[in-house]
Amino acid sequence: MTDTTTLDLGPQAHIVARLAAGVPDARLADRTTCPEYAVGDLLGHLAGLAVAFRDAARKDLGPTTDTAPDSAAPSLPAGWREELPRVLGELAEAWRDPAAWTGMTRAGGVDLPAEIAGVMAADELVIHGWDLARATGQAYLPDQAALRASHAFLLAAAQDESRGGGIFGAVVPVPDDAPLLDRAVGLSGRDPGWRPPTPISFDSGV
Repeated sequence: MTDTTTLDLGPQAHIVARLAAGVPDARLADRTTCPEYAVGDLLGHLAGLAVAFRDAARKDLGPTTDTAPDSAAPSLPAGWREELPRVLGELAEAWRDPAAWTGMTRAGGVDLPAEIAGVMAADELVIHGWDLARATGQAYLPDQAALRASHAFLLAAAQDESRGGGIFGAVVPVPDDAPLLDRAVGLSGRDPGWRPPTPISFDSGV
């Protein structure tokens, strides 16, 4: 799908951390493109997946890598403004080790090649970064290497008939000449044109 041995998750992890830092507390209950997640839930999910994929890179298999992502509602840690950027940084650093991309590992309770787990981590950061940016009215330009890996991963999943199409939900058709991010978002089961149900307005001091 991509030359994953050179895929640095650091730039995309930094982008997600910056988006999270731009979320005011007053917006944590706002809706997102994921019907079951408010903004706070999405941030909690990002914190959990960062730990899980960090440990998958380290081959530190246990509760964080064995638990299916939908087994429990995500909870937002009390100190999430400090914890989320920290674990996102640890995720990126763990995947900078060439050994992280070799052999087998586990994520979401599924044993899989480590290379695929690394691409899945990139995909999670790209797509949930879009979720967070769109829900909170922030501009979003993902890291292009991570975006290409995400799109390739989602396209392969959508074309795999044995897996029933898109891994996040039914694929939303997007024109072939649409921007790559829109095509990846559509493959993830999201409408690239989605907007929050009410206008976003930030206080000027935030």
